[in-house]
Amino acid sequence: MSDRQLDDSSYHQFRVFLEKQCGIVLGENKQYLVKSRLAPLMAKFDVATLGDLVTRTLSPIERQLRAAVIDAMTTNETLWFRDEYPFELLKKRLLPEFKNQRTPLKIWSAASSSGQEPYSIAMAVQEFKQSNPGAFSGGVQIIGTDISNTMLEHCKYGHYDNLALSRGLSAERKRMFFENGDKGMSKVKDSIKKMVNFRQLNLLNSYSLMGKFDIVFCRNVLIYFAPEIKKQIISQIEGVLNPNGYLFLGASESLTGLNQNFNMVRCNPGIIYQKKK
Repeated sequence: MSDRQLDDSSYHQFRVFLEKQCGIVLGENKQYLVKSRLAPLMAKFDVATLGDLVTRTLSPIERQLRAAVIDAMTTNETLWFRDEYPFELLKKRLLPEFKNQRTPLKIWSAASSSGQEPYSIAMAVQEFKQSNPGAFSGGVQIIGTDISNTMLEHCKYGHYDNLALSRGLSAERKRMFFENGDKGMSKVKDSIKKMVNFRQLNLLNSYSLMGKFDIVFCRNVLIYFAPEIKKQIISQIEGVLNPNGYLFLGASESLTGLNQNFNMVRCNPGIIYQKKK
């Protein structure tokens, strides 16, 4: 067996570990995904085989390795203004509803990855404010959370290369919201950065310190979890949403069979969910 292959026993143990730590469910035949994500860690942690890496990961004393493994397994590619319609719904339907409230408008991006979603939300809010002077007199607070501290540091740094910027970002938005950064990269302008705060959160843990929100983006997250974990996450999101608050899910996700305390609002295109009073 190759140094970078996992036997069935090691793969099973790793699947159990990953689901327990962060709720992610790996399928029966996803060894290739584990290999591609974890192989780069072998040299960093001076481990001879992928099997040895998994064995060490299972040890509670290997905190640094565990953190690196969870980072590697939970980091996902993302785009600016992914799917476009959620951000159009935000600007055309939801922000007008909240623009006159005197308390801060609070929006949560529940899996911020490398920052594209929360920064896209901030850009959409800024575009709305430019067209609606005086809106949100109480301010706007956007919080981005992720399980990965590595990703959160990337988010806070706010620098992106040309490849990252080419994925979903128009030339006009690049011009409006970015400026020259370090080493040939572009950085998010301070006017956008200061709208977003980032913090570490495992969605399996309590949300009680998060406060209350008017709008939650939890997009393309539930697909990685088992049904009972999905119910737990949605129940906890319901708990931090204000009455009549809104929830965005990914295009392939729904609340069917998960929670009865939301009304499904059909839009054209897309669907949003509104918490019942």
